[in-house]
Amino acid sequence: MTVKGIDVSSHQPSDFSTSGLDFVIVKATEGAGYINPKMLAQATRAREAQLIVGFYHFIRPGNIVAQAQFFTGHACSMEGDLLFADWEDPGVSGADKDRFLSELKKLRGKSHRVGLYCNRDYWLNRDKTDNAGDALWIADYVTSGAPRITASWLFHQYAEHPIDSNIARFSDRAALRAWATLKRD
Repeated sequence: MTVKGIDVSSHQPSDFSTSGLDFVIVKATEGAGYINPKMLAQATRAREAQLIVGFYHFIRPGNIVAQAQFFTGHACSMEGDLLFADWEDPGVSGADKDRFLSELKKLRGKSHRVGLYCNRDYWLNRDKTDNAGDALWIADYVTSGAPRITASWLFHQYAEHPIDSNIARFSDRAALRAWATLKRD
């Protein structure tokens, strides 16, 4: 069983359809200076539809700790929202990705699930540690729920047109919400 969701950035409108969705993951920040100007409106749209909300940060080369601080300081997240590192820039090493996840867990790991978004090529050919935090969100544009990896994944981005479409491995929205809001000591 799976639940359905989308991810959005400033390229998508703030009045996207929430019909049939269980979650929405919103781009919050990028590098050490970009903030999605539609982030608050997009997150509000998802919350008003009672969907699970997540945020992601597009990691760029540079001060990784400062980027994690920038992300947590500017994402309009609430306790229990999902937080993801978006690892797509070829100038960001696997060690940088791991450092970002580590810092993000230090900053928000007790109140948020922290995960990794990357495409199949990065996971299979660039990653050397299999560190995805609490959840691997894999992009592979194939049949929904059948990414071509052997690693355990929780989220699968299976299409990018007309909007980034995702599924998550949970029996229903309540199960996803329960997982997302689990508090850790």
